[in-house]
Amino acid sequence: MRTPAQTPTRHRRKDARPQELLQAALELFVEKGFSATRSEQVAARAGVSKGTLYLYFPSKQELFKAVVRTRLSALIAEGQQIVEHFDGPSAALLQTLMQSWWQRVGSTPAGGIFKIIVAEVRNFPELAQFYSDEVVVPAQRLISATLQRGIERGAFRPVAGAEATHTLIAPLLFLALHKHSIGACAVIGPTLDAEALIDTHIDLMLRGLKVAAMPPAARAPRRKALA
Repeated sequence: MRTPAQTPTRHRRKDARPQELLQAALELFVEKGFSATRSEQVAARAGVSKGTLYLYFPSKQELFKAVVRTRLSALIAEGQQIVEHFDGPSAALLQTLMQSWWQRVGSTPAGGIFKIIVAEVRNFPELAQFYSDEVVVPAQRLISATLQRGIERGAFRPVAGAEATHTLIAPLLFLALHKHSIGACAVIGPTLDAEALIDTHIDLMLRGLKVAAMPPAARAPRRKALA
């Protein structure tokens, strides 16, 4: 018979199980790829049976979706809240969003999700649509809203929203892809300082978005007095 002191520990373990399964799944998906990862491997790494895994996630696809929702979608939603309540300059807001993404996603195992999408999603059209709905569209909406905020406040010059958004996001995805491909190997060659690259990218983008100072009005030439 279990003592009262043992029961709370068991409840805490059960409550933590979904997150433990998601962490195990993320690690294996990034290490092996989505196709090569088996459900029993995820269960074993989390210290549970395959049957227990299926109690929480009925398929590997649903497990992957849950990983994306908790590691990416939730952070995009947090970013939206930051945009809505940010009181500072739009340049500072854009810098905060981009640096936070690298610190909380790109530099972590979650950054490896992008490599999985690039390498494997063609074989899983349902996951492609899911990723677009959960990550691509909300992320683009977030950055576009930040740019529009700056334009409306006179901090940024008018730019094509969709193209500028892609230009801002693309280097971050490149860094994540590099970290979980060539960067994960003991390759002798050029190295990337991710944070320095992001700072440089932000600096270049902000200079490009800056509203140009109006040149002084040209003076009209004086007419010669009539003799």
